[in-house]
Amino acid sequence: MIPRRFLSLILFLGLILQGKAACADFDVSSVKGPHIKDLYMVIYRDPDSQMLALQKGELDVLGDIARPSDVDRLASNQEISLSISRGFHLFFMGFNLRKEPWNDRTLRHAAAMAVPSRQIVRDIFSGYSEPVDTYLPPVSPYYEPDVTVHEHDPAKARQILADAGWKWSTEGTLIPPGGDRPLKAVKLLSPTAQVAPTTAEISNRIAEALKSIGIPLSVEPLDFSSMISRLDRHDFDLFVMAWSLSRDPDSLFAFFHSSMDVPGGYNIQGLHDPELDKVLEELRWAPDEKTADGAARKAQRMLSDISPWIPIYSRYMVAAVRDDWEGVVSTRSTSADNLWTLLNMRPLHGGERPVMWCLPEEPRSLNPLGTSSAYDWQVLALIYEGLIAVDPETLGDLPWLATDWKVETVDGEGGPHTRLTFTLREGVRWQDGIPFTSRDVRKTLEFLKEHEIPRYYDNVRDIERIDTPDDHTVIVTMGNVSYWHLHNIGGSPVFPAHILETVKDWESWQPARETNPSVKELTSLVGTGPFVFREYRPGEFVHLVRNEGFWLLGGD
Repeated sequence: MIPRRFLSLILFLGLILQGKAACADFDVSSVKGPHIKDLYMVIYRDPDSQMLALQKGELDVLGDIARPSDVDRLASNQEISLSISRGFHLFFMGFNLRKEPWNDRTLRHAAAMAVPSRQIVRDIFSGYSEPVDTYLPPVSPYYEPDVTVHEHDPAKARQILADAGWKWSTEGTLIPPGGDRPLKAVKLLSPTAQVAPTTAEISNRIAEALKSIGIPLSVEPLDFSSMISRLDRHDFDLFVMAWSLSRDPDSLFAFFHSSMDVPGGYNIQGLHDPELDKVLEELRWAPDEKTADGAARKAQRMLSDISPWIPIYSRYMVAAVRDDWEGVVSTRSTSADNLWTLLNMRPLHGGERPVMWCLPEEPRSLNPLGTSSAYDWQVLALIYEGLIAVDPETLGDLPWLATDWKVETVDGEGGPHTRLTFTLREGVRWQDGIPFTSRDVRKTLEFLKEHEIPRYYDNVRDIERIDTPDDHTVIVTMGNVSYWHLHNIGGSPVFPAHILETVKDWESWQPARETNPSVKELTSLVGTGPFVFREYRPGEFVHLVRNEGFWLLGGD
């Protein structure tokens, strides 16, 4: 029998997906925006203040709504429309595998058995999220369900530890095999309850579960920037994290290949496994979709046994928009808090007014080269663009800064290579008025590769050469063949060459605080995107204005 609560959820999802916030068969070619002139990304750090601001009309758009009680309350509000989609989202607890005792696989298996993941998800999300056991979310076309599942069983967890030689002190603390000293107290890094109450609650539940099998664990709440800094330095024992993933499964390479274990890199847990590396390399450099699919599924099966994470859940993405706006875009793959909404929305009753968009945390640095913060990229993604965009309806490729491209396999030294030829959109200018050309693309890719910038290095590491026969053609020859090269190169943001040439230290670069060398009213934080950075007031807002020279405004 299906539980009544689950039936209610199915009905609710159906109503939301059919509601007025959802644009059925959305046609991206119809977008000629943005229509709004001012965008304020207003900082509300706790969910209670976010909800109050939305209901009072002080916010127009609120995304990432996590608490079931908030979803239920907003669903009955006649002035607000909700959208919901399955998310490319994964929440997990990670271990620092570089240090004892977390490099012990048996201990990690026992920890996974001790954590009641399904019960936690039921209790906290009431059906608005789905428990997971693997390393890609269920919405992914590459999701592999046939993996090792560490079912909740604390007694079995203690048994496998005892079988492996672990003992317990008189106080109940674990003692490693061959040792006589109990484990030292350890910390689980977590965002604060003020910023992420559900995450904080999950962290506390995890800590209690692990203490029950003898791991002396407590939660260390940190503001998000401090937590990311600790993780970047590898200064931690355990951590909780949620990733917003892309449509491609080669994120598995970035998260788990040993080469990505660098300060600030995505292999936060420090996994080094030669056999897994081979499979991830097969995935990363797969020549076709069939090979990629097989490698992605094999990697997930291996990871479920290695257990560098304890996967917990994947969320449905819920966003709310006040009803006095039209042109809101949501699909079954994209909730309404997206770029397409910002490009398409306008006041329902005409006139001009700013959009008040919730930013749930302070931007960390607004450095597009150095930051990995999702909150920074909520801002930066409106300023910088790539050669290719993603269709919100089909998740297919869309022409963006490139109007056309060609993918070829060519012979060369050492074997076959992927060659990408991009035709760039004409008439595009940087926000300081300088023309966008192939020189910008070349300088961007060369800069990212030369400096081995962690956020982008996996995308550019295999570039062999870049040719720019004219201002609107870029030819990128890779050192090998990969199904993913088009998305990795075409999906990376392009930065202005004339700004990159002034960057002396990419890690400490603060473009939002530098005066633009060409236009004194602007900063060095300039892109080709739909919005121009104006001001950041810590604790209040980030203000952006419409890019009056944005290429899409011309109806191209």
